[in-house]
Amino acid sequence: MKSARRQGGFTLLEMLAVIVLLGIVATIVVRQVGGNVDKGKYGAGKAQLASLSMKVESYALDVGSPPANLNQLVTKPSNGGNWAGPYAKPSDLKDPFGHAFGYRFPGEHGSFDLIFYGQDGQPGGDGYSADLGNWE
Repeated sequence: MKSARRQGGFTLLEMLAVIVLLGIVATIVVRQVGGNVDKGKYGAGKAQLASLSMKVESYALDVGSPPANLNQLVTKPSNGGNWAGPYAKPSDLKDPFGHAFGYRFPGEHGSFDLIFYGQDGQPGGDGYSADLGNWE
């Protein structure tokens, strides 16, 4: 007589339940990590704003006034007599979200205004899209 052996394994229903649970856990993790990435980029943008502001001030000390535009930190302008640059790399002129920093010379809050527009890259906004200036 042969004895009936039952092979162990998972049923289709058990496999589907595990897949659904893994999907739920993955969704929760992605949402948590995604929020922290934006927070980190916003913090890096603040730090980059301060660093770029110091580079503009260094340019102003050498040349006598802040640059007319931020590209003059990278390439020597035609009237840059004591220009000792480059003061910045081209990548320094973009924020961590990939947008250009806002720049005004002469500034409304000082000799120049440097603005980090946040996640959306547009003036105004709340949260991670809020604007920050070098005067704040």
